Amino acid sequence: MASPQKPLKWYRELAEKKGRLNAGVFMVEGEKAIRQIMGNHPEAIAEIVSSEEPPLDFRKYPGRQVSESQFRYISSSRTPQGIAAVVKLPTDIYSTRLPADTGDKILLLEDIQDPGNIGTLIRTAAAFDFSGVILTDKCADPFSPKVVQATAGAVLSLWLRASAQYVEIVKTLSQQGYPMLAAELNGRDGPDVMRRSQFILALGNESAGLSPDILELADYHVNIPIAREKAESLNAAVCGGILMYLSAVRNE
Repeated sequence: MASPQKPLKWYRELAEKKGRLNAGVFMVEGEKAIRQIMGNHPEAIAEIVSSEEPPLDFRKYPGRQVSESQFRYISSSRTPQGIAAVVKLPTDIYSTRLPADTGDKILLLEDIQDPGNIGTLIRTAAAFDFSGVILTDKCADPFSPKVVQATAGAVLSLWLRASAQYVEIVKTLSQQGYPMLAAELNGRDGPDVMRRSQFILALGNESAGLSPDILELADYHVNIPIAREKAESLNAAVCGGILMYLSAVRNE
């Protein structure tokens, strides 16, 4: 089913936050990532855009076929895969309003600016059955092309909140019984504190770490033992991946 023709510039503008907010949608590129969205949230897909005939099961959505050069124009990828989905933005993403069911395990990302790290952490959180991710307004936007690409389609697999008022969100969750575990290079608590069924795991900026406000609110300061003489610290996504894995293993 062909979709109404929008200017190609409209798709290109989805690479910017303003364009996504104005349109209420974002782009997911690549068949595998699109199938991940289809599997969990098929109702979120508004349109399929492709430079070739799309797979048969994609044709239930409104579709638009463009030339290869046109697809390169609207694509944010260095190596366009020739197929993309226009996907509806979830509600309340940029608010402090929490979902009715917040789940048990929540990830807090404070001022992490690298899109690859943000996308990898969201994907890892989904893989280890976290329910939601809180991001500060200084984090890379969770629906920017590079973040979405790094999530490999998992960006809708959990709830997301990106807000400058993230401390208020944390305080609300704390009042609901969620202890906060802050990953800190010189933390006094070992990884065994991940043995909990309900918590907030806080990860900080790649160079500055967590802010004094978050460290003060934290119930535990988690340290991953490493050979400091060989490597001063761990990448934010690697640190988060290790701790999220430990939380999954410890709860088995």
